[in-house]
Amino acid sequence: MLQASFCGSCLKVSDAINCLRVAFGGGRPEMDFPGIASVISVPTERIICSGLKMYLVESKGGAIACMLLALFFLGTWPAIMTLLERRGRLPQHTYLDYTLTNLLAAIVIALTFGEIGKGSPEQPNFIAQLSQDNWPSVLFAMAGGVVLSLGNLSTQYAWAFVGLSVTEVITASITVVIGTTLNYFLDDKINRAEILFPGVGCFLIAVCLGSAVHSSNAADNKAKLIELREAGYPSASKEATTNKELKDLENANGTTEKAKAGTADFLVELENRRAIKVFGKSTFVGLAITFFAGVCFSLFSPAFNLATNDQWHTLKEGVPKLVVYTAFFYFSVSCFVLALILNITFLYRPVLDLPRSSFKAYLNDWNGRGWAFLAGLLCGFGNGLQFMGGQAAGYAAADAVQALPLVSTFWGILLFGEYRRSSRRTYILLGSMLFMFIVAVAVLMASSGHRK
Repeated sequence: MLQASFCGSCLKVSDAINCLRVAFGGGRPEMDFPGIASVISVPTERIICSGLKMYLVESKGGAIACMLLALFFLGTWPAIMTLLERRGRLPQHTYLDYTLTNLLAAIVIALTFGEIGKGSPEQPNFIAQLSQDNWPSVLFAMAGGVVLSLGNLSTQYAWAFVGLSVTEVITASITVVIGTTLNYFLDDKINRAEILFPGVGCFLIAVCLGSAVHSSNAADNKAKLIELREAGYPSASKEATTNKELKDLENANGTTEKAKAGTADFLVELENRRAIKVFGKSTFVGLAITFFAGVCFSLFSPAFNLATNDQWHTLKEGVPKLVVYTAFFYFSVSCFVLALILNITFLYRPVLDLPRSSFKAYLNDWNGRGWAFLAGLLCGFGNGLQFMGGQAAGYAAADAVQALPLVSTFWGILLFGEYRRSSRRTYILLGSMLFMFIVAVAVLMASSGHRK
C-alpha cells in the first residue's frame, strides 16, 4: 500500500505530482494509473488545502450580506430600549443589562469565528493574538469602544426628547458625513469617490431634514396639548402619577379606555408612564444630545479601522495586525467598562431629573430585563457583522449600515405611533427625510470596493 506524507497544510498540484513520481520510482504515474491524468491537467497554480483557515469575509457579496444583517440588528435594538423607557424602566437599569450581553456577543464571535480553523503568522487566531505585542492597535480599538459607549448612552436619553426615528437619522447621517470621509482616506481610497461623496452629501441633507421633522413634530405636539388644556384637561405635571398607579389603571380590565396614538391624551399618558420626563424641556436639549451622539458615532469606525489595518504603522516590525475578531473583543471590553462606570454613577447621581436608584434596586429590577439582554445581543452581533463586512469591502462602504434609521423608523411608527395625527408639513418633511436616506444608502453601497 502506497503512503505519501506531505509537509505543511497547503501544496501546489505540481509539488504533489513530483512526490508521486518519486514514489513510483521516477515513472509517470499518469500512464500506470489513468485516473491521475485528470489531476495532472489541473492548473498548477491551484492550491490544495489539508486544513481549514480562520474564517474571514473576503468577497464583496459576503461583505454586503454582513452589512444587510447588521442593518436589521442595529436598527432593532434601539426600538427595544425605547420601548422599555416608555414603559417606565430607568435607563440606567436597562443600559447595565444591555452592556452585559453586548460584551457577551463579542466574546462569542471571538471564540467561534476567531478560533475556527488554523491561523497563520499574518493572521493569528484570537487566543494566540492576545499575548502579542500589539498594544498600539489595541488602544485604537479600545478608543473606538469608548466613543461608541458614549454615543449609545447619549442616544438613550435623546430618544425620549427627539423620538426614535429622528434621533437615529441625525446621528447616522453625522456618522456618515464625518466617519465615512475619514474611512475613505484611511482605506487608501478603495471606494469610488465619484459615487461615495454624492452619497455623503445626501446624508448631510437628511440631517437637515431630520432636524426640521423634529421641530415640526414638536410644534404639532405643543398645539395638541394647548388645545387639550383649553378644553379643561389638567396639565401633565398635575396629572403625573406613580408607576404603580399606572399599572393598576392598565390592569383594571375595561375601566379605562386606552388613548389613541398621536392624540393629546396619548401624549399625556405617555409622559406619566415613561421614565424620562420631557414636558417643559427645551427642544434644543434633545438636539444637543443627539448631535453629541452623532459625533461620537462618527469616530468609532475610523478608530476600529486603524486598529485592524495599522495605516499609521504603529506596530513593531514583524508583529501581525489585529484580526477583526480580536479588535472587536478589545473594542467591546472598553465599551463595557465605561458603560459600567457611568451607569453605576448615574444610579446615585442621575441626570435630567431622573429618580435616584441603587445597585441593589437594579439587581431586583427584573421588569423588562430579558428585552434589555436581547437588545445587547442584537447590538453586539450587529457591530461585529459591520466590522467583518468593512474589513472586506472597506469601512467607508460598511457605513451603509447607518441606514438603520429606516428599520428604527419602521419600529417607531409601528410600535410607538410616532407621527400619528401630525400636520401635513411634518409628513412631507418625514417622507423627504426617508427618501433622501434611501438614496444615500443605495449610493453608499454602490461605492464599495475590495480590500487587496
